[in-house]
Order: sequence, then structure tokens, then C-alpha cells
Amino acid sequence: MQASVSPLLETVVDPWAGGPLGNAVRWETRAAGRGVAVAGTVGFPFAPAWEAQLRDAVAAALAGAGQTLESFELNTRVAAHQVQPGLAPLPGVRNVVAVASGKGGVGKSTTAVNLALALQRMGARVGVLDADIYGPSVPAMLGLSGRPESPDNKSIEPMRAFGVEAMSIGLLVDTDTPMIWRGPMATSALMQLLGDTRWGELDYLVVDLPPGTGDIQLTLAQKIPVAGAVIVTTPQEIATLDARKALRMFEKVQVPVLGIVENMAMHVCSRCGHVEHLFGQGGGQAMAAAYGVPLLGSLPLDLRIREQGDAGTPVVVAAPDSEPAQAYLRAAQAMAARLAARPRASIPLATRTL
Repeated sequence: MQASVSPLLETVVDPWAGGPLGNAVRWETRAAGRGVAVAGTVGFPFAPAWEAQLRDAVAAALAGAGQTLESFELNTRVAAHQVQPGLAPLPGVRNVVAVASGKGGVGKSTTAVNLALALQRMGARVGVLDADIYGPSVPAMLGLSGRPESPDNKSIEPMRAFGVEAMSIGLLVDTDTPMIWRGPMATSALMQLLGDTRWGELDYLVVDLPPGTGDIQLTLAQKIPVAGAVIVTTPQEIATLDARKALRMFEKVQVPVLGIVENMAMHVCSRCGHVEHLFGQGGGQAMAAAYGVPLLGSLPLDLRIREQGDAGTPVVVAAPDSEPAQAYLRAAQAMAARLAARPRASIPLATRTL
């Protein structure tokens, strides 16, 4: 029975991304009752809605072959994935994911925070490192205040919000204190924030990079083991021009780009439902096609995203069932799935079942 069912399961189509799942899910089957018990293991966290739709797709595939789905179980096993040559994954941190943009003002920090919270909602252990030394915004977006503790006066305990660990220079200085530092001091601060923080066992550490392709980005690419990067842009041409530079930078330093998030893709009028593409249309999709990377998601220009970010309760937390929150959830899962398809780290590290 298993020999006949297994090829069927490999043809099951991803209910969100489309295309066959193939080896992205490792299936186990056995006879049960009058049908087949199916258990799958995936290398990324997933939303409950995706699991339910995948179950329906599996049941349909079996029914087409005259089989009945008796039971269905899906588990996650997150592994550490390959990083730049000459570097190894951080102890306790399976995957560092950089969120970058070519220019400011495209919603990169909002995207980074909501992607991290979406991964956490799906069951992953997640941290956020605010690498924007000059303009840290993660503490405000997560509603964090006060100072982190240092149990030994050498290392720092990350602060926590909504189940996510976080560290930022903004937690160590007053809100209105400017960082009037040259590049070497800023990069040294980044390395200290990363290395001196007592991160827990994390499946993903999301790094919110400053805009551009300067010293901070170069330090990250050369000294920090990064499993993948996400590029954030708006649809307009002037934004995608700069986003392309960020993408090419990661290519040059051998960091895989997991995909593109198109922010402010459209505005839906709250009164009449009219859809307007205020910043152009299709820019993110065209960029993704040009560079052969997936478009992970298109996020709306929605008042709730701004209001809830300003209030320190991001939309994924404040309105989890809203369309913007669901869009972040789908983008986070697509990003994690893309990473799971990458080669695993050569240094053997234990995986963790969620």
C-alpha cells in the first residue's frame, strides 16, 4: 500500500504557493481502518489554515486513486541551514534571516516585526535584532520600554514581547539620544548586540537592517552567518531600483535571497471598497521575475498596520484575523518554506520539533 500511495503524495500541490510539494514534505503512511493514515514532516512552521487545506488536498489525491484518508497529522522540524562560506550557524540560533531594503520609507521595519510575530504565531521560537543603529524602531513597534538586564555585567538578557525575544540599541539609550557614530563604531555596536545578547534556543533570528548597502550590511554579510535575506520594496519604480541594489549585494556575498515582499501594494477604501494602486502596480512581481526569486507577498496600504505599529501592538498581534495579518502570515510561511528548501548546515546541529 505505501509503495502505491507515496508517489501520489509527492504530487500534492501546495495550497498557498501552488506547484507540487514534492520532497518539501516527508510523508509516512500506513493502513488504518478502512483507509490510509498519513503523517507528514515539514521543515518550516505553518498556519492552521494551510494545514487544513493541505489535508483536503491529500484527501482529494487519495480519493482519485480509490483510497480514503483515515487520519492526517502534520509536524514541523526546523533545521539550521547553510550560511556564507567560512561561517557557521550561531550557537543556539538555527537561522539568521536578514530583512533589507534599498531605501528607507518602504515599511521594512514594520515588515520585519510582523514577519517575526507571524513565525512565532505558527509555533516557531523567534528573536528580532534591530540592526538599525542610527534609527532603531523595533522597541517602539513591540511596545518595549526600560532597560534589559545584565546578570553578569557582561552579557544582556533580551527583552520579550508577544513571545518574541528582541534586542536593539534603542533599549540601551534614551529615546531622543542620537547615535553620532562613524561606521566602525556602528558596526562594532551591531556585533556586540548580537554576540553579547543571551539569546534562547531560536529557530529564526530576524535581523532588521538599516536601508542601503553600507557598513552595517557589509558587516552582516562578512561576519554574521546569514541563512537568507528578504527584500522589502514598494511597487514604484524608484523603490525597486534601490531594492535591486540590495538584492545584488546579497548575491555578491553569497547570501541567498529568499524572496521579495511588496509593501503598500494597494489601498482599499474603507468606505466604498475601491482599490487604488497608489505606488504603481506589479513592481515587486516584475522584480521577482527578473531575478528569479519568489514574491513572498503583497501587503496593502492599510491604516491598521500603521496605527497598531505606532501603538506597539503590531497588526499580527492586534488583529490576527484581519487581511493584513493573514498576508503577513502567508508571507512568513512562504519565506520559511523557501529557506527549508535550502541545503542544511554542514555542521551537525540538533533539530527541534515544534
